[in-house]
Amino acid sequence: MSKLRIVTGAILFAAQLTVGVPSAGAASEPGARPFGELVDVGGGPAGDPTRCGAHRPPVDGRVIDPFRLPDGPYGAGNRGLEYATVPGTPARAIGAGQVTFAGAVAGRLAVSIRHRDGLISSVSDLASVAVRRGELVARGSTLGTTGERMHLGVREGGRYVDPAALFCGARRRAVLVPGRP
Repeated sequence: MSKLRIVTGAILFAAQLTVGVPSAGAASEPGARPFGELVDVGGGPAGDPTRCGAHRPPVDGRVIDPFRLPDGPYGAGNRGLEYATVPGTPARAIGAGQVTFAGAVAGRLAVSIRHRDGLISSVSDLASVAVRRGELVARGSTLGTTGERMHLGVREGGRYVDPAALFCGARRRAVLVPGRP
């Protein structure tokens, strides 16, 4: 079986029933995948064991656009996680730290936090902001409220990293893909 990235109970169970059912010629072709194989599609590993427990997702919403690092500085991609949210949902700090920015950027409300482990997280597309620059926040502190969507980005040493990799035990999803002919 190849890589699993995000899985949920019922989907995983249903997917496991089809994994290992080879497509025509799959056994004879090097690198061929059986039909219905689970593949790595986004969301990160089960979590960074060195940071496990230090960070939690900012909302309980569904990720509608996973992390996709662009090919270059101006390439298409998503340097974070895009969540579908119910307007007015509290957006929480993913970990303890100090607010380094709270306000509008190009007409969109955002909050950035420098965490004790050196990461900088930013939540944007907020409907309201409830913190101010310089304020110390605990993991789970309300930073503001969401609109219909909310974006979370995380930087480490000036580069964007997949936030889902920080959320140990976070929900996972499976995607079934056809094998090669």
